[in-house]
Amino acid sequence: MSQLVLTANPDFADLALAEVDAAGVTSLAMEMLEPGVYLLDLAEAFWDLAEHWRSHPPMFVRHICPVQRTVPLQKSDADLPALSAAVRAEFGDLLEPQLSFSVQSRTLCELPYKRFDINNSLAAALHEATAAPLDVRAPVQILSVVCAEVALDEHTDTHNNTSQAVALVGLSLASQNLSDWAGGMRRFAREPEQVSRAEFKLLEALEVFQITLPPRGVALDLGAAPGGWTRVLRGLDQYVTAVDPAELDPRVKADRSVRHKRITAEAYLADEPDTFDVIVNDIRMDARDSARLMHAYARQLYADGLALVTLKLPGQNRQSILNEALQILAHAYQIRGVRQLFHNRSEVTVYLVPKN
Repeated sequence: MSQLVLTANPDFADLALAEVDAAGVTSLAMEMLEPGVYLLDLAEAFWDLAEHWRSHPPMFVRHICPVQRTVPLQKSDADLPALSAAVRAEFGDLLEPQLSFSVQSRTLCELPYKRFDINNSLAAALHEATAAPLDVRAPVQILSVVCAEVALDEHTDTHNNTSQAVALVGLSLASQNLSDWAGGMRRFAREPEQVSRAEFKLLEALEVFQITLPPRGVALDLGAAPGGWTRVLRGLDQYVTAVDPAELDPRVKADRSVRHKRITAEAYLADEPDTFDVIVNDIRMDARDSARLMHAYARQLYADGLALVTLKLPGQNRQSILNEALQILAHAYQIRGVRQLFHNRSEVTVYLVPKN
């Protein structure tokens, strides 16, 4: 038996947990630590599930990390020395000294110290024990720490308490956690020129799907207004045709490498448009209608081009609607990836390339 902490968007938690079963893993017990965060007891090893999802990434599970040691917390200043000693004893011989590492912590309960304090204390303890290099930007190994209230065993003398604050600690490779970021919570710095928070969706998609755009490429942004995705594409050296009946932000519109077509995506397609290296679509419409629109635009994509589309999902019948939309897309594209990203809301992002 093994334990892991699984994180997903709370609105899609049911679909994320279903992906555990679909991976052929037996869940023996489950406890919700907070909405979207679950502690699972599995019949199989964490590594089996992690390796399966490395080659077959889930759509809705955002992040996983193993639990190899549970350390009780007193919610006092004594916690950090005790936690550091436990980590040094448990993981000092497991951390590969020649590989970089980082400590990622999450606090799901009230504590008198911050995540910064946990990370610094444990990183110092491990570095002292192993001399492994600390690299918070691109670590190979990650020590994950999730501080939460967990249910106590019914046979434990609880003095009428039903839960205990603990630190759930595990060591894994960054590549086994599905995301390099604690809980899959990818943060981007807000820039003064930012047009909308939707920009983060495109930035995260490019990173998660490991997409490199062609130098000086030509891109089509469907449903572009107010111009956030167009601004991101311009920052990545793309010449952009922005299609939307609504107005663009003046800062985007003033860019001479942006061509604004103030018509609908359907009307632009009927006008026999150009061919593009990149097509992106963040239009708010039914997922199946978005898929049909992208299917129609497939002929406007170069053979070595790529496309990204967000598929908006309703509260009911989400899986069946998503499956139908993906089937429509599969007639015209190879589907390279589908993920419910941190910056997505009630939607998933799909990465497409033309069929050969």
